[in-house]
Amino acid sequence: MQYRDYGRTGLKVSALGFGAMRLPTRPDGTCDEDRAVPILRRAIELGVTYFDSAYDYLRGTSEVAVGRAIRPYPRERIVLSTKIPIGGLNAGGLRERLETQLKRFNTPYIDVLHFHSLSLDAFRRYGAGKGGCVEGARRAQGEGLIRHLAFSSHDSPANVLRLIETGEFEGILLQYNLLDRRMAECFWAAHTRGLGTAVMGPVAGGRLALRREAGGLSVPALALRWVLSNPHISVALSGMSTVAMVEENAAAASRTDPLSEEETAAVQRLLGDMAGLRDLYCTGCGYCMPCPNGVDIPGNLLLLNHLRLLGEEEVARRGYARLVRGEVPFRLGEMTLNGRAAADCVRCGACEPKCPQRLPIMDQLEQVDAALG
Repeated sequence: MQYRDYGRTGLKVSALGFGAMRLPTRPDGTCDEDRAVPILRRAIELGVTYFDSAYDYLRGTSEVAVGRAIRPYPRERIVLSTKIPIGGLNAGGLRERLETQLKRFNTPYIDVLHFHSLSLDAFRRYGAGKGGCVEGARRAQGEGLIRHLAFSSHDSPANVLRLIETGEFEGILLQYNLLDRRMAECFWAAHTRGLGTAVMGPVAGGRLALRREAGGLSVPALALRWVLSNPHISVALSGMSTVAMVEENAAAASRTDPLSEEETAAVQRLLGDMAGLRDLYCTGCGYCMPCPNGVDIPGNLLLLNHLRLLGEEEVARRGYARLVRGEVPFRLGEMTLNGRAAADCVRCGACEPKCPQRLPIMDQLEQVDAALG
């Protein structure tokens, strides 16, 4: 594994980080710790030191699983990162959530605490100012409960730059991959200011991995190597749910050689083949859920990807028919589909404001039913 400076914080982090949002789950959506812990520990065996979770992941159980996994190892060997959504909170509210997280992890401190999915507006309303969440975080820092303050964001690049320029943060976590390069300038700005820089979605939430090969090369490995070739990146997070995924990604992140001519050509071919995916760029994060009418939004959009991107018409139609008939849950690749079909969308609009990608979800669900219904 290669290791990089996390800005000027003094932390050294593995180039591959473990994003703990997509760990194996039970039917109720909580983490299946007995399956998840061996996967997390295999990552540690392969040199991964950076583990990222969040207050809400897997109904609060992601942090518990990560804490259990890292327990046998020296705490100073692990860089523990997590996130708190600050909407509606003040300094006291932030402190309450932080104490809950420390108990879940069973750890005396968090290395990198992020304000989760922070917008410029939320920072001004709940973060800055007397009694705000920044003040609460600074107190926690003074007590040694957190070491560094950072933020993740899906706001516009211009607003992310403004957040960086506040000088309040030591790290950022933003989306960046072959299909989405909007935050490239933000990573440059953060890097030059000495902030640690972490990438979410280097394989587009697994969507790039739908196409397993490009020019005979592994697409997930290629996508990860492309992200890590950016000199402004400290660590790329991958949401890994199997040991095989950990081993493939660890091998890719352990290479320090630049992209070869063959790999560069494969990237260009891949971009051409997947150009249409930009119009259906659901990362499967699940922030749009739950749907008030029970529609499995990420699952329906995944089926359309299988049709349009991979040409797997039979797979897509069969999966959609199962949703229509209510034959759930069932697995498709690494994803479990468990909900109603796109035809059951009533266009209530509850999903779209919650989508980090700002996707026209209601229109896309209509496309799903038109193509597969």
